[in-house]
Amino acid sequence: MENEQAVLALAALAQSTRLQAFQILVKHEPEGLAAGDLARLLEVPANTLSAHLSVLSRAGLVTSERYSRSIVYRANLDAFRDLAVFLLRDCCGGRPEVCMPVVASLQPCCPPKRKERSRV
Repeated sequence: MENEQAVLALAALAQSTRLQAFQILVKHEPEGLAAGDLARLLEVPANTLSAHLSVLSRAGLVTSERYSRSIVYRANLDAFRDLAVFLLRDCCGGRPEVCMPVVASLQPCCPPKRKERSRV
């Protein structure tokens, strides 16, 4: 990720409604959420949300797909991962122990789902 793209993404998330919209979309992965449903959850007018979603889209943090008359928005988790990696990549200055607490705090957030064994 280039500096310019990182600044664009960080600026997009640096506004309360856009940050909340992104967080809600992350929670609704992988199905996404229709724009009208997202507007209701955020309690903002549709035209206001549209402007916010445009900013997030330009920053590459959300994607959209039209289904008939509605537009479904999804969080672009790959772009968010790239942003997080960009921010953390050189944070340790060659000393991995400096970043270890940050990396360790991310580990329990998303444990892999365990497959249940079938009983025979």
